[in-house]
Amino acid sequence: MNRIITLVIFLLFLSPLAVLSQQVTYSDYDKDDGRDMNFEIIGKMNGHFMIYKNIRWRHKLCIYDDSMQIKETIDLDFFPEKTLNVDIVAYPNSFFMIYQFQKKNIVHCMGVKMDGNGKKITEPVELDTTKISYFDDNKIYNTINSDDKKKIMVFKIQKKNDKVNFETILFDDQFQLIKRSYQTMAFEERRETYREFLLDNDGTFVFSMDKTPLNRDYSNVLQLVTKTPALDTFAFHAIDLQKKYVSEVKLKIDNLNKRYLLNSFYYSKNRGSVDGLFSYSWDKANERVHRSDFTILDDSLRAEARKDGSFRIAFDDYFIRQVIVKKDGGYLLIAEDFSSQGRGNSGYNPWNRWDYYNNPYSLSPSSYYYYSPSYGYYRPYNNNNFSAQSIRYFYENICVLSIDKNGKREWNNVIHKTQYDDDNENFLSYALLNSGDAIHFLFNSDNKNQIIADFGVTANGTVNRNPTLRSHEKGYQFMTQLGKQVSARVMIVPCIYRGYVCFAKVEI
Repeated sequence: MNRIITLVIFLLFLSPLAVLSQQVTYSDYDKDDGRDMNFEIIGKMNGHFMIYKNIRWRHKLCIYDDSMQIKETIDLDFFPEKTLNVDIVAYPNSFFMIYQFQKKNIVHCMGVKMDGNGKKITEPVELDTTKISYFDDNKIYNTINSDDKKKIMVFKIQKKNDKVNFETILFDDQFQLIKRSYQTMAFEERRETYREFLLDNDGTFVFSMDKTPLNRDYSNVLQLVTKTPALDTFAFHAIDLQKKYVSEVKLKIDNLNKRYLLNSFYYSKNRGSVDGLFSYSWDKANERVHRSDFTILDDSLRAEARKDGSFRIAFDDYFIRQVIVKKDGGYLLIAEDFSSQGRGNSGYNPWNRWDYYNNPYSLSPSSYYYYSPSYGYYRPYNNNNFSAQSIRYFYENICVLSIDKNGKREWNNVIHKTQYDDDNENFLSYALLNSGDAIHFLFNSDNKNQIIADFGVTANGTVNRNPTLRSHEKGYQFMTQLGKQVSARVMIVPCIYRGYVCFAKVEI
Protein backbone atom coordinates (compact mmCIF):
# COMPACT_ATOMS: atom_id res chain seq x y z
CA MET A 1 0.00 0.00 0.00
CA ASN A 2 1.25 3.50 -0.79
CA ARG A 3 1.82 5.47 2.41
CA ILE A 4 1.87 9.24 2.77
CA ILE A 5 3.06 11.02 5.87
CA THR A 6 2.35 14.74 6.17
CA LEU A 7 3.81 17.01 8.78
CA VAL A 8 1.96 20.31 9.06
CA ILE A 9 3.45 23.25 10.90
CA PHE A 10 1.33 26.30 11.62
CA LEU A 11 3.20 29.59 11.68
CA LEU A 12 1.67 32.88 12.77
CA PHE A 13 2.92 35.53 10.38
CA LEU A 14 1.33 38.99 10.67
CA SER A 15 -2.44 38.53 10.36
CA PRO A 16 -2.87 35.58 7.93
CA LEU A 17 -2.29 31.99 8.99
CA ALA A 18 0.44 30.42 6.82
CA VAL A 19 0.69 26.69 6.44
CA LEU A 20 4.01 25.02 5.76
CA SER A 21 3.84 21.35 4.78
CA GLN A 22 6.53 18.68 4.59
CA GLN A 23 5.54 15.41 3.03
CA VAL A 24 7.06 11.96 2.59
CA THR A 25 5.53 9.55 0.08
CA TYR A 26 6.78 5.95 -0.06
CA SER A 27 6.81 3.60 -3.00
CA ASP A 28 5.84 -0.03 -2.66
CA TYR A 29 8.72 -2.48 -2.46
CA ASP A 30 9.37 -5.17 -5.05
CA LYS A 31 10.49 -8.54 -3.74
CA ASP A 32 13.06 -8.65 -6.54
CA ASP A 33 14.66 -5.44 -5.23
CA GLY A 34 16.80 -6.90 -2.48
CA ARG A 35 19.79 -5.35 -0.79
CA ASP A 36 22.12 -6.66 -3.49
CA MET A 37 20.43 -4.42 -6.08
CA ASN A 38 22.31 -1.55 -7.74
CA PHE A 39 20.33 1.52 -8.74
CA GLU A 40 20.50 5.08 -9.99
CA ILE A 41 17.84 7.78 -9.60
CA ILE A 42 17.65 9.30 -13.09
CA GLY A 43 15.21 12.12 -12.31
CA LYS A 44 11.82 13.56 -13.18
CA MET A 45 10.67 13.35 -16.81
CA ASN A 46 7.24 13.88 -18.36
CA GLY A 47 5.72 14.30 -14.92
CA HIS A 48 7.01 11.01 -13.52
CA PHE A 49 10.12 9.73 -11.78
CA MET A 50 12.50 7.30 -13.43
CA ILE A 51 14.90 4.93 -11.64
CA TYR A 52 17.35 2.50 -13.20
CA LYS A 53 17.78 -0.84 -11.40
CA ASN A 54 20.22 -3.70 -11.83
CA ILE A 55 19.70 -7.05 -10.11
CA ARG A 56 22.41 -9.51 -11.13
CA TRP A 57 21.96 -10.04 -14.89
CA ARG A 58 18.67 -8.08 -15.14
CA HIS A 59 18.56 -4.39 -16.06
CA LYS A 60 15.31 -2.40 -15.94
CA LEU A 61 13.77 1.06 -15.79
CA CYS A 62 11.01 1.70 -13.26
CA ILE A 63 8.64 4.63 -13.86
CA TYR A 64 6.85 6.03 -10.78
CA ASP A 65 3.93 8.46 -10.78
CA ASP A 66 3.62 11.45 -8.46
CA SER A 67 2.23 9.18 -5.73
CA MET A 68 5.27 6.88 -6.08
CA GLN A 69 3.19 4.10 -7.59
CA ILE A 70 4.91 2.13 -10.35
CA LYS A 71 3.35 2.98 -13.70
CA GLU A 72 5.60 0.78 -15.80
CA THR A 73 8.64 -1.48 -15.58
CA ILE A 74 10.75 -1.69 -18.73
CA ASP A 75 13.25 -4.51 -19.18
CA LEU A 76 16.46 -3.35 -20.88
CA ASP A 77 16.91 -6.59 -22.76
CA PHE A 78 19.51 -5.10 -25.12
CA PHE A 79 22.06 -5.13 -22.27
CA PRO A 80 24.38 -8.16 -22.54
CA GLU A 81 24.36 -10.55 -19.61
CA LYS A 82 27.87 -9.59 -18.51
CA THR A 83 27.37 -5.82 -18.48
CA LEU A 84 30.03 -4.36 -16.19
CA ASN A 85 29.01 -0.78 -15.57
CA VAL A 86 26.31 1.73 -16.57
CA ASP A 87 26.63 5.55 -16.59
CA ILE A 88 23.66 7.83 -17.19
CA VAL A 89 23.54 11.42 -18.51
CA ALA A 90 20.02 12.79 -18.00
CA TYR A 91 18.22 15.69 -19.71
CA PRO A 92 14.67 17.03 -19.05
CA ASN A 93 13.02 14.62 -21.52
CA SER A 94 15.68 12.08 -22.47
CA PHE A 95 18.89 10.45 -21.27
CA PHE A 96 21.94 8.58 -22.51
CA MET A 97 23.02 5.24 -21.08
CA ILE A 98 26.71 4.42 -21.56
CA TYR A 99 27.56 0.85 -20.64
CA GLN A 100 30.44 -1.58 -21.01
CA PHE A 101 30.62 -5.33 -21.28
CA GLN A 102 33.29 -7.93 -21.88
CA LYS A 103 33.19 -10.57 -24.59
CA LYS A 104 36.21 -12.89 -24.50
CA ASN A 105 39.19 -10.57 -24.04
CA ILE A 106 37.52 -7.48 -25.53
CA VAL A 107 35.76 -4.79 -23.48
CA HIS A 108 33.08 -2.98 -25.49
CA CYS A 109 31.81 0.51 -24.62
CA MET A 110 28.29 1.21 -25.92
CA GLY A 111 25.88 4.15 -25.91
CA VAL A 112 22.11 4.36 -26.37
CA LYS A 113 19.66 7.27 -26.17
CA MET A 114 16.35 6.81 -24.33
CA ASP A 115 13.28 9.04 -24.17
CA GLY A 116 11.42 10.25 -21.08
CA ASN A 117 9.18 7.18 -21.18
CA GLY A 118 12.07 4.72 -21.14
CA LYS A 119 11.89 3.85 -24.86
CA LYS A 120 14.90 3.68 -27.16
CA ILE A 121 15.38 6.70 -29.42
CA THR A 122 18.43 5.14 -31.06
CA GLU A 123 19.82 1.65 -31.23
CA PRO A 124 22.94 0.96 -29.14
CA VAL A 125 26.11 2.23 -30.84
CA GLU A 126 29.63 1.00 -30.16
CA LEU A 127 31.79 3.86 -28.91
CA ASP A 128 35.09 2.09 -28.32
CA THR A 129 36.71 -1.28 -27.68
CA THR A 130 39.75 -2.33 -25.68
CA LYS A 131 41.69 -5.56 -25.69
CA ILE A 132 42.71 -6.67 -22.20
CA SER A 133 44.73 -9.46 -20.68
CA TYR A 134 43.47 -11.96 -18.14
CA PHE A 135 44.81 -9.98 -15.16
CA ASP A 136 43.61 -6.51 -16.29
CA ASP A 137 40.70 -4.71 -14.67
CA ASN A 138 37.77 -4.91 -17.08
CA LYS A 139 35.93 -1.82 -15.83
CA ILE A 140 38.04 0.64 -17.74
CA TYR A 141 35.68 3.30 -19.16
CA ASN A 142 34.41 6.35 -17.27
CA THR A 143 31.83 8.91 -18.37
CA ILE A 144 31.75 12.59 -17.38
CA ASN A 145 29.72 15.53 -18.65
CA SER A 146 29.86 19.31 -18.50
CA ASP A 147 27.57 21.23 -16.15
CA ASP A 148 25.32 22.31 -19.03
CA LYS A 149 25.42 18.72 -20.38
CA LYS A 150 26.25 19.95 -23.88
CA LYS A 151 29.52 18.01 -23.77
CA ILE A 152 30.00 14.36 -22.80
CA MET A 153 33.33 12.56 -22.50
CA VAL A 154 34.12 8.87 -22.31
CA PHE A 155 37.70 8.27 -21.19
CA LYS A 156 39.93 5.41 -20.15
CA ILE A 157 43.28 5.25 -18.40
CA GLN A 158 45.55 2.23 -18.61
CA LYS A 159 48.81 1.85 -16.71
CA LYS A 160 51.69 -0.10 -18.19
CA ASN A 161 55.17 -0.22 -16.70
CA ASP A 162 56.09 3.37 -15.79
CA LYS A 163 53.58 5.05 -18.09
CA VAL A 164 49.86 5.77 -18.23
CA ASN A 165 47.90 5.87 -21.47
CA PHE A 166 44.94 8.24 -21.69
CA GLU A 167 42.26 8.03 -24.35
CA THR A 168 39.54 10.69 -24.36
CA ILE A 169 36.47 10.64 -26.61
CA LEU A 170 34.49 13.89 -26.64
CA PHE A 171 30.85 14.06 -27.84
CA ASP A 172 28.22 16.77 -28.13
CA ASP A 173 24.75 16.50 -26.57
CA GLN A 174 23.52 14.51 -29.60
CA PHE A 175 26.39 12.06 -29.06
CA GLN A 176 28.13 13.17 -32.23
CA LEU A 177 31.90 12.73 -32.05
CA ILE A 178 33.87 15.96 -31.59
CA LYS A 179 37.37 14.72 -30.87
CA ARG A 180 39.24 11.53 -30.03
CA SER A 181 42.67 11.96 -28.43
CA TYR A 182 45.50 9.82 -27.10
CA GLN A 183 48.21 10.80 -24.65
CA THR A 184 50.97 8.82 -22.91
CA MET A 185 52.64 10.17 -19.80
CA ALA A 186 55.31 9.02 -17.38
CA PHE A 187 53.98 7.70 -14.09
CA GLU A 188 55.81 7.24 -10.78
CA GLU A 189 54.49 4.18 -9.00
CA ARG A 190 53.50 4.74 -5.34
CA ARG A 191 54.00 8.50 -5.53
CA GLU A 192 51.72 10.11 -8.12
CA THR A 193 47.94 10.31 -8.08
CA TYR A 194 45.59 11.64 -10.76
CA ARG A 195 42.16 12.55 -9.42
CA GLU A 196 38.92 14.55 -9.86
CA PHE A 197 38.40 14.23 -13.63
CA LEU A 198 35.99 16.94 -14.83
CA LEU A 199 34.76 18.49 -18.10
CA ASP A 200 34.00 22.18 -18.52
CA ASN A 201 31.28 23.64 -20.73
CA ASP A 202 33.76 24.26 -23.56
CA GLY A 203 34.81 20.61 -23.58
CA THR A 204 38.15 21.05 -21.79
CA PHE A 205 39.23 17.99 -19.81
CA VAL A 206 40.49 18.98 -16.34
CA PHE A 207 42.03 17.05 -13.45
CA SER A 208 44.70 17.36 -10.78
CA MET A 209 47.96 15.51 -10.18
CA ASP A 210 49.67 15.35 -6.81
CA LYS A 211 52.89 13.68 -5.74
CA THR A 212 54.14 12.50 -2.36
CA PRO A 213 57.77 12.36 -1.17
CA LEU A 214 57.28 8.70 -0.18
CA ASN A 215 54.43 6.23 -0.20
CA ARG A 216 51.72 7.11 2.38
CA ASP A 217 53.00 10.67 2.85
CA TYR A 218 51.01 13.84 2.24
CA SER A 219 51.54 15.54 -1.13
CA ASN A 220 54.14 18.27 -1.55
CA VAL A 221 53.75 18.61 -5.34
CA LEU A 222 50.48 19.65 -6.97
CA GLN A 223 49.61 20.36 -10.61
CA LEU A 224 46.47 21.33 -12.52
CA VAL A 225 46.20 19.39 -15.79
CA THR A 226 44.07 20.56 -18.72
CA LYS A 227 43.38 19.44 -22.30
CA THR A 228 41.35 21.59 -24.68
CA PRO A 229 39.21 19.92 -27.36
CA ALA A 230 41.46 21.21 -30.15
CA LEU A 231 44.65 19.63 -28.80
CA ASP A 232 45.81 16.07 -28.19
CA THR A 233 48.35 17.03 -25.53
CA PHE A 234 47.89 17.93 -21.87
CA ALA A 235 49.00 21.22 -20.34
CA PHE A 236 50.53 21.03 -16.84
CA HIS A 237 50.20 24.03 -14.52
CA ALA A 238 52.48 23.82 -11.48
CA ILE A 239 50.98 25.07 -8.20
CA ASP A 240 53.23 26.65 -5.59
CA LEU A 241 52.53 25.01 -2.21
CA GLN A 242 55.14 27.16 -0.42
CA LYS A 243 56.75 24.11 1.19
CA LYS A 244 53.44 22.99 2.66
CA TYR A 245 51.57 19.69 2.22
CA VAL A 246 48.07 18.89 1.01
CA SER A 247 45.81 15.85 0.81
CA GLU A 248 42.50 14.99 -0.90
CA VAL A 249 42.43 17.95 -3.29
CA LYS A 250 38.90 18.94 -4.39
CA LEU A 251 38.56 20.34 -7.93
CA LYS A 252 35.57 22.41 -9.08
CA ILE A 253 34.86 24.19 -12.37
CA ASP A 254 33.40 27.71 -12.28
CA ASN A 255 32.00 27.85 -15.81
CA LEU A 256 30.39 31.28 -15.41
CA ASN A 257 33.68 32.98 -14.49
CA LYS A 258 35.90 30.64 -16.58
CA ARG A 259 37.95 29.44 -13.60
CA TYR A 260 39.14 26.17 -12.12
CA LEU A 261 39.04 26.00 -8.31
CA LEU A 262 41.16 23.69 -6.18
CA ASN A 263 40.71 23.38 -2.43
CA SER A 264 42.41 21.24 0.16
CA PHE A 265 43.26 21.21 3.83
CA TYR A 266 46.98 21.93 4.24
CA TYR A 267 49.71 20.95 6.71
CA SER A 268 52.93 22.69 7.72
CA LYS A 269 54.67 19.35 8.20
CA ASN A 270 54.29 15.91 6.66
CA ARG A 271 51.72 13.73 8.46
CA GLY A 272 50.98 16.58 10.82
CA SER A 273 47.62 18.06 11.79
CA VAL A 274 45.52 20.33 9.59
CA ASP A 275 46.66 23.96 9.82
CA GLY A 276 44.17 25.55 7.47
CA LEU A 277 42.54 25.68 4.04
CA PHE A 278 44.44 26.01 0.76
CA SER A 279 42.37 27.73 -1.97
CA TYR A 280 43.60 28.09 -5.54
CA SER A 281 41.96 29.53 -8.63
CA TRP A 282 43.17 29.25 -12.24
CA ASP A 283 41.98 31.87 -14.76
CA LYS A 284 41.25 29.86 -17.90
CA ALA A 285 40.69 32.85 -20.22
CA ASN A 286 44.02 34.52 -19.38
CA GLU A 287 45.92 31.29 -18.59
CA ARG A 288 47.27 32.51 -15.29
CA VAL A 289 46.80 32.10 -11.55
CA HIS A 290 43.83 34.13 -10.36
CA ARG A 291 44.61 33.64 -6.68
CA SER A 292 46.34 31.29 -4.27
CA ASP A 293 45.66 31.49 -0.53
CA PHE A 294 46.53 29.64 2.67
CA THR A 295 43.88 30.46 5.30
CA ILE A 296 44.51 29.49 8.91
CA LEU A 297 41.54 27.91 10.68
CA ASP A 298 41.33 29.84 13.95
CA ASP A 299 40.61 28.46 17.41
CA SER A 300 37.02 29.73 17.52
CA LEU A 301 36.14 27.69 14.41
CA ARG A 302 38.13 24.72 15.69
CA ALA A 303 36.24 24.82 18.99
CA GLU A 304 32.95 24.70 17.10
CA ALA A 305 34.04 22.03 14.61
CA ARG A 306 35.71 19.51 16.91
CA LYS A 307 33.86 16.55 18.39
CA ASP A 308 36.47 15.93 21.09
CA GLY A 309 40.19 16.27 21.68
CA SER A 310 42.37 19.35 21.36
CA PHE A 311 41.93 22.31 19.02
CA ARG A 312 45.01 21.21 17.09
CA ILE A 313 43.42 18.03 15.72
CA ALA A 314 39.91 19.48 15.22
CA PHE A 315 40.01 19.22 11.41
CA ASP A 316 42.18 16.12 11.00
CA ASP A 317 39.19 13.92 10.08
CA TYR A 318 37.37 16.47 7.92
CA PHE A 319 36.99 15.91 4.18
CA ILE A 320 35.79 18.40 1.58
CA ARG A 321 32.53 17.02 0.18
CA GLN A 322 31.14 19.75 -2.07
CA VAL A 323 32.05 23.13 -3.51
CA ILE A 324 29.04 25.21 -4.59
CA VAL A 325 29.94 28.13 -6.87
CA LYS A 326 28.29 31.55 -6.51
CA LYS A 327 27.58 33.86 -9.45
CA ASP A 328 30.15 36.46 -8.30
CA GLY A 329 33.02 33.94 -8.28
CA GLY A 330 32.86 33.08 -4.59
CA TYR A 331 31.74 29.69 -3.35
CA LEU A 332 30.54 27.59 -0.44
CA LEU A 333 32.85 24.85 0.76
CA ILE A 334 31.27 21.97 2.67
CA ALA A 335 33.37 19.51 4.69
CA GLU A 336 32.34 16.56 6.85
CA ASP A 337 34.04 14.85 9.77
CA PHE A 338 34.54 11.19 8.79
CA SER A 339 36.50 8.36 10.38
CA SER A 340 36.34 4.62 10.87
CA GLN A 341 37.75 2.15 13.34
CA GLY A 342 38.38 -1.57 13.24
CA ARG A 343 36.71 -3.73 15.87
CA GLY A 344 37.79 -7.22 16.76
CA ASN A 345 41.06 -9.13 16.99
CA SER A 346 42.28 -9.03 13.42
CA GLY A 347 45.03 -6.53 14.11
CA TYR A 348 43.34 -3.84 12.00
CA ASN A 349 44.66 -0.38 12.78
CA PRO A 350 42.24 2.54 13.23
CA TRP A 351 41.52 4.41 10.02
CA ASN A 352 43.85 7.23 9.14
CA ARG A 353 44.01 9.86 6.46
CA TRP A 354 46.81 8.41 4.34
CA ASP A 355 45.39 4.88 4.22
CA TYR A 356 42.89 5.17 1.36
CA TYR A 357 42.36 2.89 -1.61
CA ASN A 358 39.14 3.08 -3.82
CA ASN A 359 37.83 6.42 -5.27
CA PRO A 360 36.30 5.67 -8.68
CA TYR A 361 37.57 8.95 -10.17
CA SER A 362 41.29 8.74 -9.44
CA LEU A 363 44.35 6.91 -10.64
CA SER A 364 46.56 5.93 -7.74
CA PRO A 365 49.81 4.14 -7.02
CA SER A 366 47.96 1.05 -5.87
CA SER A 367 45.38 0.55 -8.59
CA TYR A 368 43.08 2.36 -10.97
CA TYR A 369 40.75 3.06 -8.07
CA TYR A 370 42.04 5.34 -5.34
CA TYR A 371 40.28 5.26 -2.01
CA SER A 372 38.64 8.18 -0.35
CA PRO A 373 35.80 7.82 2.14
CA SER A 374 33.01 6.03 0.28
CA TYR A 375 30.69 8.97 -0.20
CA GLY A 376 27.60 8.98 -2.36
CA TYR A 377 27.90 5.42 -3.65
CA TYR A 378 25.50 2.66 -2.69
CA ARG A 379 27.29 -0.43 -1.45
CA PRO A 380 25.15 -3.59 -1.67
CA TYR A 381 25.23 -5.47 1.59
CA ASN A 382 26.74 -8.64 0.19
CA ASN A 383 30.05 -7.04 -0.78
CA ASN A 384 30.89 -4.82 2.17
CA ASN A 385 33.27 -7.09 4.03
CA PHE A 386 34.81 -10.42 3.17
CA SER A 387 36.50 -11.04 6.49
CA ALA A 388 35.50 -11.38 10.10
CA GLN A 389 36.85 -7.89 10.75
CA SER A 390 34.15 -5.48 11.84
CA ILE A 391 34.50 -1.79 10.99
CA ARG A 392 32.60 1.01 12.68
CA TYR A 393 32.05 4.12 10.55
CA PHE A 394 31.65 7.58 12.10
CA TYR A 395 30.11 10.53 10.25
CA GLU A 396 30.14 13.59 12.47
CA ASN A 397 29.82 17.38 12.14
CA ILE A 398 29.42 19.34 8.90
CA CYS A 399 31.41 22.56 8.45
CA VAL A 400 30.22 25.18 5.92
CA LEU A 401 32.59 27.98 4.87
CA SER A 402 31.76 30.86 2.55
CA ILE A 403 34.72 32.02 0.47
CA ASP A 404 34.44 35.32 -1.42
CA LYS A 405 35.67 35.95 -4.97
CA ASN A 406 39.04 37.07 -3.60
CA GLY A 407 39.60 33.86 -1.67
CA LYS A 408 38.84 35.33 1.75
CA ARG A 409 36.60 33.64 4.29
CA GLU A 410 33.30 35.54 4.71
CA TRP A 411 31.57 33.39 7.30
CA ASN A 412 31.49 29.86 8.61
CA ASN A 413 29.08 27.68 10.50
CA VAL A 414 28.94 24.14 11.85
CA ILE A 415 26.01 21.74 11.78
CA HIS A 416 26.37 19.29 14.65
CA LYS A 417 25.50 15.64 14.19
CA THR A 418 26.68 12.25 15.42
CA GLN A 419 26.22 9.16 13.24
CA TYR A 420 27.81 5.75 13.32
CA ASP A 421 27.15 2.24 12.06
CA ASP A 422 28.95 -1.09 11.88
CA ASP A 423 30.04 -2.51 8.51
CA ASN A 424 27.64 -0.29 6.58
CA GLU A 425 27.75 3.37 5.50
CA ASN A 426 24.55 3.56 3.46
CA PHE A 427 22.48 5.22 6.22
CA LEU A 428 25.13 7.76 7.22
CA SER A 429 26.23 11.22 6.00
CA TYR A 430 23.80 13.70 4.40
CA ALA A 431 22.06 14.89 1.25
CA LEU A 432 21.88 18.45 -0.11
CA LEU A 433 18.72 20.12 -1.40
CA ASN A 434 18.91 23.63 -2.86
CA SER A 435 15.52 25.29 -2.40
CA GLY A 436 16.67 28.67 -3.72
CA ASP A 437 16.34 30.47 -0.40
CA ALA A 438 18.60 28.02 1.47
CA ILE A 439 20.81 24.96 1.16
CA HIS A 440 19.14 22.14 3.09
CA PHE A 441 21.20 19.45 4.81
CA LEU A 442 19.15 16.28 5.29
CA PHE A 443 20.46 13.41 7.41
CA ASN A 444 19.29 10.61 9.69
CA SER A 445 19.13 11.76 13.28
CA ASP A 446 18.19 8.59 15.16
CA ASN A 447 19.74 5.16 15.56
CA LYS A 448 16.97 3.47 13.58
CA ASN A 449 17.44 5.86 10.61
CA GLN A 450 13.74 6.73 10.55
CA ILE A 451 13.92 10.46 11.32
CA ILE A 452 15.42 12.93 8.83
CA ALA A 453 16.78 16.15 10.31
CA ASP A 454 16.58 19.24 8.09
CA PHE A 455 19.02 22.12 8.60
CA GLY A 456 18.82 25.07 6.21
CA VAL A 457 21.78 27.39 5.64
CA THR A 458 20.90 30.80 4.16
CA ALA A 459 23.05 33.04 1.96
CA ASN A 460 24.31 35.01 4.96
CA GLY A 461 25.32 31.88 6.89
CA THR A 462 22.35 31.62 9.23
CA VAL A 463 21.51 28.03 10.17
CA ASN A 464 17.83 27.24 10.69
CA ARG A 465 16.69 23.94 12.15
CA ASN A 466 13.53 22.99 10.29
CA PRO A 467 10.93 20.47 11.48
CA THR A 468 12.15 16.89 11.18
CA LEU A 469 10.67 14.44 8.69
CA ARG A 470 9.57 11.53 10.77
CA SER A 471 8.52 8.10 9.49
CA HIS A 472 5.37 7.08 11.35
CA GLU A 473 5.56 3.71 9.62
CA LYS A 474 7.99 1.44 11.41
CA GLY A 475 10.77 -0.23 9.49
CA TYR A 476 11.69 2.40 6.87
CA GLN A 477 15.37 3.33 6.96
CA PHE A 478 16.47 6.31 4.88
CA MET A 479 19.70 6.28 2.85
CA THR A 480 19.86 10.06 2.76
CA GLN A 481 23.33 10.48 1.25
CA LEU A 482 22.09 8.66 -1.87
CA GLY A 483 19.10 10.96 -2.33
CA LYS A 484 18.79 13.06 -5.49
CA GLN A 485 17.02 16.39 -5.92
CA VAL A 486 14.56 16.10 -8.83
CA SER A 487 12.77 19.48 -8.69
CA ALA A 488 12.80 22.76 -6.78
CA ARG A 489 11.82 21.28 -3.40
CA VAL A 490 11.56 17.55 -4.05
CA MET A 491 14.12 14.81 -3.45
CA ILE A 492 13.92 11.08 -4.10
CA VAL A 493 15.55 9.17 -1.23
CA PRO A 494 16.19 5.40 -1.31
CA CYS A 495 15.08 3.40 1.72
CA ILE A 496 15.37 -0.08 3.14
CA TYR A 497 12.08 -1.68 4.22
CA ARG A 498 11.91 -5.29 5.44
CA GLY A 499 15.19 -6.01 3.69
CA TYR A 500 14.10 -4.56 0.34
CA VAL A 501 15.04 -1.34 -1.43
CA CYS A 502 12.23 1.15 -2.05
CA PHE A 503 12.09 4.92 -2.60
CA ALA A 504 10.58 7.91 -0.84
CA LYS A 505 9.57 11.24 -2.35
CA VAL A 506 10.55 13.91 0.17
CA GLU A 507 8.95 17.34 -0.30
CA ILE A 508 10.45 20.28 1.59
